This record gives sequence, C-alpha cells and structure tokens, in this order.
Amino acid sequence: MRNAFLFTLTVAVLAAAFACQDARNEPSATPPRSAGCKDLPDGATLLKLLQDAPAQNGDAGGLNHGKAMWGALVARNGELCSLAVSTSDAAATWPGSRGIAIAKASTANGFSTDTVPLSTARLYTLAQPGHSLFGAAQGNPLNPLCAGGGNDTTTGIGRVCGGTITFGGGVAFYRGQTRVGALGVSGDTACADHEIAKRVRQAAGYSPGGLPSDDIVYTGVDGPSVYAHPFCANTFRDGRKVGDEPANAGY
Repeated sequence: MRNAFLFTLTVAVLAAAFACQDARNEPSATPPRSAGCKDLPDGATLLKLLQDAPAQNGDAGGLNHGKAMWGALVARNGELCSLAVSTSDAAATWPGSRGIAIAKASTANGFSTDTVPLSTARLYTLAQPGHSLFGAAQGNPLNPLCAGGGNDTTTGIGRVCGGTITFGGGVAFYRGQTRVGALGVSGDTACADHEIAKRVRQAAGYSPGGLPSDDIVYTGVDGPSVYAHPFCANTFRDGRKVGDEPANAGY
C-alpha cells in the first residue's frame, strides 16, 4: 500500500515537472515588446543609412538635399541608443540639429503605439493655437545631460533624453506591428528631414506593417487635414517636387 502511494506521488511530481518544462518551451502569450537598443541599428549602421538616404528614391529637396544630417535612435523605453552625423564637415552641419534629432526621435516614439504610428510631421497642425494639442511642443523638455556640441555622438547615450518636436523628421520604428523605438533626423528643412527619416526607416527594414500611414501630408496637394504640415523651401516628396514655402510679404 505504502509503495503504491509513493509510486503514485512520484508519477505526479514528474508529470508536474514535465508540464512546467513544456510551459517554459511554449511561446509566451505576452512576448517582450522590446529588447531595448538591441532592437535597433548601431551607430555605424545609422551613419551609413543617413549617408545613403539622399541617393535613394530621387531628390529629397530642401536646402542641402538631405546631405548634412543628424540622426538619433531611441528605444521603446525612450533610451537614446545611437547618434550619427552624416558628414564630417562641421561647417556643413547645424550644431542645433543634434538636440532636435534626439527630441524628434523621442516624440515619434512617445506618441506612436503598436496600432497607430505618428510621425512628428503629423503633429504640426494639431499643435497649433486653436487645435487640440496646442502646447504639446512644450512637453517633455530635453534633458540637459544629453546636450552636446560639434560632432559629439556619445553624450546622452543610455539616458532617456526626452524632448518634443512638432514638425517633420521623426518616425517610429517597427518590427511588424510592434513599435521598438524611433528615429529623429534634423539638418535641413523639416520636409527634407522627414524624407530622409522615412528613407532610412525603409532601408533599415523598420517600416510599420499593415498599420495606417504616417507619411507627411500637405494641404496643397492632399487637401485639408488635421495632420497637415506646411510646405518648406524646395519641398519634395518621394522624389517629386510638390511645393515651396510661400514668401512672407508682411515684413
């Protein structure tokens, strides 16, 4: 009797152990949404993507055709993962674009979800006076510990830098339909920045799959929209010129 009981108990324990092992081997019902910076291109890869982007899909327009750009990548949790500047000619780049690139990445990451990507270009009209997100540009100020000058591509790495920008140049990065971070690009007009950012995302394989478009919208060619962005100087979209920023005759 006692031996039979011990045998039954042993079988039960072994069955439970195998069941636990099987459970560990099964895919998780809620898989990790991000592996942090491991999900994203490293700094050397980002640099090459920025340098290659102006030659992809026709002219990017703007002032320098997207050839002197800062790029910043943040992970899903907001951590700054990498920084790159596409030219070593410091005289050709805007030092102020470094912080703007970081803030654009933080904004696109912070306001996109796994169901709706939201580029910084699509925030422009919503953030204007009289619209529902007026004041958004003052949120999440850039962490001063992330500030750097010249061609500094290291200060701020590993920190959550924040910043909010409501004009073109920031796009979220996706693995399928899972947001894993975002890219911010700055160094030209906001319209050219957006063009370069979306080219980098496409070339790197991080475009959202099966989700709504987050491409830049222009009232002049697309009609009225709460997501509209104004034309910039020498505005190109997908290699075709679509408009110019109007001259201001009031000053």
